Amino acid sequence: MNRSTAAVAYEYDAVIVGAGPNGLAAAITLAKQGLKVIVLEGASTPGGGMRTEELTLPGYRHDVCSAIHPMALASPFFQGLHLERFGVEWIHPERPLAHPLDGGEAVFLRRSVAQTAESLGSDASPYFRLMQKLVGKWDYIDREVLGPLSAPRRPFSLAWFGLHALWPAKAFLRTWFKEAPTRALLAGIAAHSTLPLEWMPSMSVGLVMGAVAHRYGWPLARGGSASITDGMVKVLESHGGRVQCDTWIHRWEDIPPSRLTLLDLHAHQFLKLAGHKLPWAYRRMLEGYRGGPSVFKLDYALSGPVPWRNAEVATSATVHLGGTLEEMCVSESRVWQGKVPSRPYVLVSQPSLFDSSRAPEGKHVLWAYCHVPRGCSVDMTEIIEAQIERFAPGFRELVLARSVMGPAAMEAHNPSYIAGDITGGALLLQQLFTRPVARLNPYSTPLPGVYLCSSSTPPGGGVHGMCGYHAALSAFRARFL
Repeated sequence: MNRSTAAVAYEYDAVIVGAGPNGLAAAITLAKQGLKVIVLEGASTPGGGMRTEELTLPGYRHDVCSAIHPMALASPFFQGLHLERFGVEWIHPERPLAHPLDGGEAVFLRRSVAQTAESLGSDASPYFRLMQKLVGKWDYIDREVLGPLSAPRRPFSLAWFGLHALWPAKAFLRTWFKEAPTRALLAGIAAHSTLPLEWMPSMSVGLVMGAVAHRYGWPLARGGSASITDGMVKVLESHGGRVQCDTWIHRWEDIPPSRLTLLDLHAHQFLKLAGHKLPWAYRRMLEGYRGGPSVFKLDYALSGPVPWRNAEVATSATVHLGGTLEEMCVSESRVWQGKVPSRPYVLVSQPSLFDSSRAPEGKHVLWAYCHVPRGCSVDMTEIIEAQIERFAPGFRELVLARSVMGPAAMEAHNPSYIAGDITGGALLLQQLFTRPVARLNPYSTPLPGVYLCSSSTPPGGGVHGMCGYHAALSAFRARFL
């Protein structure tokens, strides 16, 4: 412990601002080291993007943001939590992902690489070679992929991954695969990057999430994403930490003094909160940090299950509605051009098919969103529903109630979703590992003892806790070792 820090009496060793998955991850990591930790959360409940609420009708429980959690099981941080001991139950659908196509066809990603490949026609061999090798290398590259730049443990494995991952998805899929269903399946996964599929490194997300689906599945949590939050809070409390809600931090001076301050805040929130204390050069770099597109989200209370044209789509909790590779290229590119897509790529989650606690008996909930231009004010309800009807005719007849959240509403619900960007900043190549600024330690700031631990730091968005985990380890080592 540094003498300078030991000489001052603080009520807390570490104060964490924001109780999202990364804030809680940072708090748990520091509490495990024996530090006295408190997490300050402005909302009335913790969780950030892991909240479950009755957004439509009583008894219908909707995930406000995250619903499916592939990266949670793949995360080295989450693997060490053993959340099952704290009441979290993971549900694995029969197939992690369904991608309907026109004419009643659909392509599926299964847990088995071989079984998925068998359904892909002439693409069976290249798909198997690619994914089997990637799944086999995952244990050697997981911490490099899910963390800041560092000396790789297996440089050749990481180099192999990089040579494939840095491709634009459109060029990669056209080079590797011949069949339209195969291209569509992987394009839908790559589109989670929120980048145009003609841009580098959009394929990186497709490869990572595809490999994770085969290795760990794409599970949901019984009772909703809030159960993950509840489990993490229990872990924190078991190590002596605590969460204090209804505590908004409006000024820097509102943060209690402590040896360490970790901020689960968007980079631009940090700029607004502490800009007056930051050096000019660092402040300018934060100002140049680029946000990603917005999302427009709908939650539905339904009188029955979605009437998919292909009934097998009901075997997956996650459904991508984007049509062909070419359609998704147009859709995602239009978003970055500031235009509303007429046939958007829509991400759908249908959790109540697998978790009866989410809706009254015989009824269902559905979660759907699409990407829109940053800060877009266009109501996308009709456009999204037309895309659902395209693959599930008669869907509208089942709607009992809907909750509509455009970009402004998303930000109002969670201020870290600036302009409706749920990724903490665009996953551009220049922001892949240097988010939010180019710095040897991307989590540290020029303010002594102050660290960023949000999705504005590597590895970026998703429920994996690795931003908070890496930030906390970095802070602890610098301050106490």
